[in-house]
Amino acid sequence: MKNLALSLLNPLLLFSSLTHAHWRGFNLAAQRPEGGCKTQSDWEADFRAIKSLPGDFDSARLYASSDCETLVHAVPASFATGVKILAGVWSQNADHFNAEKAALLDAVKQYGPHWLVAVSVGSEDLYRKETTGDFLAGQINDVRALLALAGAEFIWVGHVDTWTTWVLPENAAVIKASDFIGTDGYPYFQYAEISTAEAVFWKSINDVRDAVAQTKPGTQIWITETGHPVGGDNFGPSVPSLPNAAGYWKKVACAAIGKEQLDLFWYTLRDYTSKPDFAVVDKDYKPLFDLSC
Repeated sequence: MKNLALSLLNPLLLFSSLTHAHWRGFNLAAQRPEGGCKTQSDWEADFRAIKSLPGDFDSARLYASSDCETLVHAVPASFATGVKILAGVWSQNADHFNAEKAALLDAVKQYGPHWLVAVSVGSEDLYRKETTGDFLAGQINDVRALLALAGAEFIWVGHVDTWTTWVLPENAAVIKASDFIGTDGYPYFQYAEISTAEAVFWKSINDVRDAVAQTKPGTQIWITETGHPVGGDNFGPSVPSLPNAAGYWKKVACAAIGKEQLDLFWYTLRDYTSKPDFAVVDKDYKPLFDLSC
């Protein structure tokens, strides 16, 4: 009730925090594909490309807050384009974590919180075995308290990790601490042929749903990373190609934002210097395949 009362004081806050149906976005790195940190104009170009795609895409997931002065440049770009940000706070190394929190707090103090979708504390730290569930849960609560001190207690705070980590009992503390569960799944890296990729992906989502239901029923599950590469090496029977990436988009992205009604952050927008290449647009932001649903 307290959050609702606060929200009713501000129509913009009411819209962005309470009535937004589902977020649709892409993962974006803070570095240009060619190297070097993105400027505000680079972020604006990315954000405008997202807004131009079919499907009412309106948001972006960023991995860090202080690295490359991400929020210094991305938040003004958010206001210029209307794209909201799922902000990342890197959780490893105490000094880095503190720098990340400071960058997030500075952005909220300067611009208010209305550019935020939510905050993810860490990214796949549990998968990499770089932390424990209990320690990470404490960091999530730490960031939540920080936002509350800045008058942004209504902003959700959670964590993003692979589906394989969410189903482990030892990570239940993270589920309990999180306002949302960000799950990553790549059938490509599970050696799935494209004919079975859809089923492999949705099984991972259902496995996470079961784990969350047993630990903290009602917590929203967001798809924070998935995709299929358009280029690169085969991963066993998993074959990167434009037709396979297009087919995976139609069966997974379209289902997520359609019948499943899930929040979705696809991996990724531009990726043309990487192998494997998970991009959906080319160097000039031209779609590589049909993105309509």
